[in-house]
Amino acid sequence: MNRLQGRTALITGATAGIGQACARALAALEVHLVLVGRRAERLQALATELREAFGVDIYTRALDVRDRDAVMALPTDLVSEGVQVDLLVNNAGKALGLDLLHEGDLDDWDEMVDTNVKGLLYFSRAFLPGMVERNRGHVVNVGSTAGRWTYPRGAVYCGTKFSVRGISEGMNMDLAGTRVRVSSVDPGLVETEFSEVRFHGDKERAEAVYQGYTPLTANDIADAVVYVANAPEHVDIFNMVILPTDQRHSMIVHKESG
Repeated sequence: MNRLQGRTALITGATAGIGQACARALAALEVHLVLVGRRAERLQALATELREAFGVDIYTRALDVRDRDAVMALPTDLVSEGVQVDLLVNNAGKALGLDLLHEGDLDDWDEMVDTNVKGLLYFSRAFLPGMVERNRGHVVNVGSTAGRWTYPRGAVYCGTKFSVRGISEGMNMDLAGTRVRVSSVDPGLVETEFSEVRFHGDKERAEAVYQGYTPLTANDIADAVVYVANAPEHVDIFNMVILPTDQRHSMIVHKESG
């Protein structure tokens, strides 16, 4: 049953990977979309594709989730265009570097904290009041198994995802007494641009991360986001952890030799 038809979803980090896959999966269910990302050309290309394929309304906003003023102004801008957000998918996030903590790059740290934690907070703060006022809505935070199991050389990235986990739990508690739902979808190893970004464009090193086993795909995570969002309104699937079958923990991945 499609319970999402005709609703409007806002997706951050919509220009690639999981965000882009979520946009395609939701548009296929006739969900109208607000696509947010930094790369305007990619947003426009995706919007054109989905309008032509599914006939849904698409709004694009080229902005950085770290830009507090731009984020906080967005609900008013959308309302002026007659757009009301029913589903917020806080997907934008990144890992940068794979350093020992005492050798870490401070600029990388700032970008991860500002994107993964503060960006999610800004969008939640911007759009939750409208949901609470209407007593209806859903926030889906895309977390990570890195928010459950820390791994070597990943302290800061893992710390940001532990924060997302804590924020999701607190957000859910704070919304008790309303019909606004909160879900977190926490993937393990997913083959996207993630590792290429982490290694600052080193494609060879990024590709090596996914060799010898079958990782998750962006479509797998989009399926999960759709599943939790499409649940009946009296059902809140609060947390979903998704691993490839070849992975059982951040530090346990079965890889075929040779």
